[in-house]
Amino acid sequence: MERIDKILSRELNITRSQSKTLLRSGRVALDGKVTTSGDLKCPDGCAISVDGELISNNKYVYIMMNKPKGVISAAKSADDVTVVDILPQEMKRKNLFPAGRLDKDTTGFMLITDDGEFAHDILSPKKHIDKTYIATLDKPFDSSVTADFENGMTLNGEKLLKAHIEPVNGDYHIARVVLKQGLYHQVKRMFKKNSITVVELHRVAMGNLPLDENLAPGECRYLTNDEINAVKCRSGVTI
Repeated sequence: MERIDKILSRELNITRSQSKTLLRSGRVALDGKVTTSGDLKCPDGCAISVDGELISNNKYVYIMMNKPKGVISAAKSADDVTVVDILPQEMKRKNLFPAGRLDKDTTGFMLITDDGEFAHDILSPKKHIDKTYIATLDKPFDSSVTADFENGMTLNGEKLLKAHIEPVNGDYHIARVVLKQGLYHQVKRMFKKNSITVVELHRVAMGNLPLDENLAPGECRYLTNDEINAVKCRSGVTI
């Protein structure tokens, strides 16, 4: 069980002192009954409301965003707009951060959470969680590129894990790439090694979970429990 003042602080993105002030004002109810004590511990699944409006009571949240271009994968920045900055106000809470990185000009599936253990699990190379991308190229790739990807190429002296690559709808100017690791600019660097430039890059899936096609660039939604588990699963591509 968790203290109600801590829940209010987390869910409303306010300080613990502000939570206590809010409670003393008589505006907070637990399971329909007004409470003024910040020491009160709330059972899992209890209903907390402020001014009659229910608030979430989840210890952690998991948000899927269709990251737009021009936004950086960070919690905060003095110079750039971040993925956390563009979250709807009602989704913002303390300690949110992006689980992994997409380049500033890369779009697609970005997972935002405040669960550090979960983020570590899905990002760890030891877990081999697949990340799937669609790369638009300046020229078509061929069988030599396919072999380089799928045999595990060497970049700057580092041997990479094997990666899957295939054309999209038979078009070798557009590649579907599945990685099991997430190194800096990895997809772009892998193609550059083969004298190909990535014109556009879009992440379409993490694990077994595809990006929701109904999300426009910049839009987001919470994941369901089944979707959270799907992120932890491999995509099933045999490499």
